[in-house]
Amino acid sequence: MEFEAVIGLEIHVELNCATKMFCDCPNRPGDEPNRNTCPTCLWLPGAAPRLGRAALEKAALISLGLGGELQPRSAFDQKVYYYPDLPKGYQLSQAHLPLSRGGGIEIEDGRGGRKTLRIHHIHMEEDVARLVHDTEGRTPVGLVDFNRAGAPLVEIVTEPDFRSPFEAMEFLKALRTRVRYVGASDCSMDNGTMRVDANISIRPRGSTELNTKVEVKNMNSVRHVGDAIAFEIARQRATVEAGEAVVLHTRLWDPDRKATFPMRGKFEGPCVPDPSVPVIELSPEWIARMRARLPEMPDARAARIAAAYEFSGEEARFLCAEAEVAEYFEALVREGVAARMALHWMATQLLPALRERKVDPGRSPVGPGRLAALLGLLARGEVNPGAAREVLLRMFDSDEAPGSIVNAGALQQESDAEHLAALVDQVLSYHPAAVRDIRRGQGRAIGFLIGQIMKASGGRANPRVVRELLHQRLSSGDGPG
Repeated sequence: MEFEAVIGLEIHVELNCATKMFCDCPNRPGDEPNRNTCPTCLWLPGAAPRLGRAALEKAALISLGLGGELQPRSAFDQKVYYYPDLPKGYQLSQAHLPLSRGGGIEIEDGRGGRKTLRIHHIHMEEDVARLVHDTEGRTPVGLVDFNRAGAPLVEIVTEPDFRSPFEAMEFLKALRTRVRYVGASDCSMDNGTMRVDANISIRPRGSTELNTKVEVKNMNSVRHVGDAIAFEIARQRATVEAGEAVVLHTRLWDPDRKATFPMRGKFEGPCVPDPSVPVIELSPEWIARMRARLPEMPDARAARIAAAYEFSGEEARFLCAEAEVAEYFEALVREGVAARMALHWMATQLLPALRERKVDPGRSPVGPGRLAALLGLLARGEVNPGAAREVLLRMFDSDEAPGSIVNAGALQQESDAEHLAALVDQVLSYHPAAVRDIRRGQGRAIGFLIGQIMKASGGRANPRVVRELLHQRLSSGDGPG
């Protein structure tokens, strides 16, 4: 029997608010344990929660950025369950009246087409505390750090529209881009500001039935989400083919063993309306103000850039995958750099150098103005591409202007044909075999000769002049062979 997977995602995104959701404690979970606490986020009896405006606004921007419809009325419930990281016994969440309904993201389906993956709803909730396990001593101890307790979250719950690990991964990458564009979170799975649970089931292909699902947790990268889903599909298929039933439960992904393992039975506690947080009522005017705060979103920006600069869709999507990259590119163009040159130098030189140094484009020590000055030297022929790459690397460690770095390092391009002709003749005399290969039609040998001439010039020769001189010498019969 042929099976197909039915997959839905639950994505928790931590909002980058300065304070927690229901109190004024700093929203810095990574600080020294239990430093950022008060009676409200310690969940002490009698402490009254107060919803922060910043959390509501950022959650609204995420909802609108994902195409959702903000609801005129939403409210918090007490989601009842008890774990050591939630000692009050319930979590404030929006189970019955979520902030937003609908929305979705269109992705490439990997088969040359497009597919829209729908969002069911987006709701707000408080984060729980963090358990820290100390197993070094003679007696293992579990500790609770309340710094994260009450941190503001949104949970994005999708429809079960996904049919493959690829679709889930593409959706997560597109969602992460959109949330970063609206400035509500950095969505780092490494740092835990985006956490993903996957609900997976299988059914006979062609069926519309929804079968028993299994929830998988503990995936800290987009790649791990894909790997965990692929493993779970295979595990469930083997279970069904062996005549056994798939049991509703929660599993953990082990990235080292590349397998899922049982965690606990699936438990759904009751959700009752919370009397302490007032109902949220959003006026049409407030919603319109939030919509006006949305930036140009990545799909629209990519379409505009592709049309304006005659880029392919793939090139434009590359530039617009991160807002800071798109802003840097457009700043370069405003500085007078040709769009194609700006794209090439960002993709092949600037962004790899920033990744190596773990620096965001918005914080680059080589800003658009400085890079534009360097590319101006290249466009005017004052440096060659090799020297320009060397200057760029030096610019990361120096505040000097590119021209000053060129002069100090004697990196000016050598274009004097008479001087370069002597180097060309010298290299031809040293490599007669390469000359013979070229005259026999083996054109790749000319690249070897150009490389040798560039080396002999200390990397300063003008490659265009060198190529012209080589063609002159070889076509006239000069040189050995």
